Amino acid sequence: MMINKDVKVVVQGITGNQGRFHTNIMRRYGTQIVAGVSPGKGGENLDDVPVFDTVEEAVNDTNANASIIFVPAQYCKSSIFESIEMNLNPVVVITEGIPVHDTMDAVWYANLKKIRIIGPNTPGVIIPSQKIKIGIMPDHVFKPGNIGIVSRSGTLMYEIAANLSEKGLGQSVCIGKGGDPITGLSITEILKFFEQDNDTKAVVMVGEIGGNEEEDASVLIKEMEKPVVAYIAGKNVPPGRRMGHAGAIIGGSSGGGTAENKIKVLSSVGVKIAASPKDVTDLLEEVI
Repeated sequence: MMINKDVKVVVQGITGNQGRFHTNIMRRYGTQIVAGVSPGKGGENLDDVPVFDTVEEAVNDTNANASIIFVPAQYCKSSIFESIEMNLNPVVVITEGIPVHDTMDAVWYANLKKIRIIGPNTPGVIIPSQKIKIGIMPDHVFKPGNIGIVSRSGTLMYEIAANLSEKGLGQSVCIGKGGDPITGLSITEILKFFEQDNDTKAVVMVGEIGGNEEEDASVLIKEMEKPVVAYIAGKNVPPGRRMGHAGAIIGGSSGGGTAENKIKVLSSVGVKIAASPKDVTDLLEEVI
């Protein structure tokens, strides 16, 4: 994921309430936050973090190589473009509700420049063994180990990680894919990373209704050597009803995007499906 102990993070939107709050928490956890960006506030110093007007100035002064974005949705596209232009990698987009066409443009540009976008509408990424967190998750529930988690839901990721940690099953890398209809990294791309990662021995996939990413991922899972356990949220949500996330909505009557269809497709390629978040731990113990 291009994230290691040398990662140097710039926080875009650092002077907002969320940006400042989570910057301090990430720093306490161990993440190197080297700069913040807030147009018009360059030259300020926020809790010992220098603030710049542009990402370019921040990178040139601090050698930052990754970014996390807390910028309001209507301004987020230009913030993502700034990070991509400066080759920051990954770009973790916490902001939710970004206009879909803005996200499409940003993802297209990121793919062109071979930059990884995590999100939008993501809790971020955490690597417990290295004390690196580029995100907003409650880090105390995550423990070092060899279970990878990819999740469309932040809160379900926290709950499942807490259950795993309680049973002594620590985590290697946990990634919130993001809950918007269009996101950067897909579930399939994240699963490819876990399959190649020497520190990951098994994977938990937390899916939900809407879209076809879980079904698409089944093609890769069929070829994976590492076991995958899944939980799919939204089994009782009727078609047309949105379940919290903008991307968690079942459209039409074809059956695609429903929890039932996702469970059926994933089960057909050998994925163990948990009936509840708490059951994930028991299934993991079975497969490993």
